[in-house]
Amino acid sequence: MRDDVPSRTAAWVAACRSYGAALPDQARLIEDPYGAAFAGLGGGGVTPPAAMVRWLTPFRRWVMYMQVRTRVLDDAMLAFVARGGTQIVVLGAGYDCRALRFAESLRGARVFEVDHPATQGHKQRVLARTGVTSPATYVTWDFEARPMAELPTALAAAGLDLAKPTFTIWEGVTMYLSDAAIDASVRAIKAWSPPGSELAFTYVTRASIDHPALVTRALGAMLRTAGEPWRFGWDPAALGGWLGDRGLALADDASIAEHAQRLLPAAWARGVGERGRRIALARAGGVGESIAVART
Repeated sequence: MRDDVPSRTAAWVAACRSYGAALPDQARLIEDPYGAAFAGLGGGGVTPPAAMVRWLTPFRRWVMYMQVRTRVLDDAMLAFVARGGTQIVVLGAGYDCRALRFAESLRGARVFEVDHPATQGHKQRVLARTGVTSPATYVTWDFEARPMAELPTALAAAGLDLAKPTFTIWEGVTMYLSDAAIDASVRAIKAWSPPGSELAFTYVTRASIDHPALVTRALGAMLRTAGEPWRFGWDPAALGGWLGDRGLALADDASIAEHAQRLLPAAWARGVGERGRRIALARAGGVGESIAVART
């Protein structure tokens, strides 16, 4: 993304989350009334206007995909909080609105949103226009200009207790980074993640980048046009060892398609065939787009 332009893909993700409201009850996994506003589709408010429901039809596949991806991360975060966790870091937050969507459930927790100043500034302006105040703590971070090794200190200065377990969400980010940036990011995350912490992140497989399916090629062309091409993917067979070298132990790894089969009626799950995007679970200390949850 350009330094002065908010992320276009973050706006697309926000819109897809919001338009889940147009799905029938049996296919609706999340509620996010805020997302359409960040993409300029909310008619000045935060609830998608009824006229825009027609917009959903040609993009239903992406709306369903985002329902599944978001729900898995929501469930992991809420489980962490239910076990007594009180700190959440959203890295590369985009227009994430979990601090608003789960304001009641997160009442005893602090949410720290870290993102580029252009995207974060746009988010704050949109929320101000709609009269919504997020309880999140914003940590502005220029990922191109500042080394990731400095981020743990910046988070601590913003109020993160580095001695307490933290749940980190790294959603829809890894595929845009270089190998070096991925390595630096995971090492920084580990630095603010004492025992009891968890990391949830989405990733695409290396094979889906090297040998993309037709729908992935179409998406890739759109992302390149937006200046946000995919660069990085893991081989799922190697992910456990890679995480283990950095102090995180992989506990589980499944595709978005598998989660769709678990969460949705069969007729709807068949439309979410995202096997090249995955979800995983890990713990620190072991040898060890997917969503991965890593525990320390």
